[in-house]
Amino acid sequence: MIRGIHHTAISTPNLERSKAFYRDLLGFKVVGEYEWPRGTKVMDRLTHLRDSCARYVMLRTGNALLEIFQFETPTPIALDPHRAVSDHGLTHLALDVTDIDSEYRRLSASGMRFNCPPQDLEGGAMRCTYGYDPDGNVIELQEMFDQDHPEALHWD
Repeated sequence: MIRGIHHTAISTPNLERSKAFYRDLLGFKVVGEYEWPRGTKVMDRLTHLRDSCARYVMLRTGNALLEIFQFETPTPIALDPHRAVSDHGLTHLALDVTDIDSEYRRLSASGMRFNCPPQDLEGGAMRCTYGYDPDGNVIELQEMFDQDHPEALHWD
């Protein structure tokens, strides 16, 4: 039985930079840091790679985890840092925030690139904007004002 989403995973060319972005700028907490050496058969089977070797970190925010990998082998293909959200694959990671305008200003001042300032959606039920992590992965900031909206998260 599927109970919900446990974590999302991304691959980066620079684990320390990505970890610092999510931890220091976005406030995620490091749960653990791990690695597997080249030729770890179970990891090669799981990832369907050959002679893989990687370091990774697991981070937590609220009720979700984010896993970030840096593969040494095989050599990864770089992500286009200006990839359109319409391209196939993971389109964005959405973060539930409070005071989206303050978060937008804080993150912009820290160098995070955004497409636009926060926008009102669904008649003012929510505001959101899209920005980018250091590797070009899209990060959505979303503030939900209507707690009766079917997509509203309820934090206990």
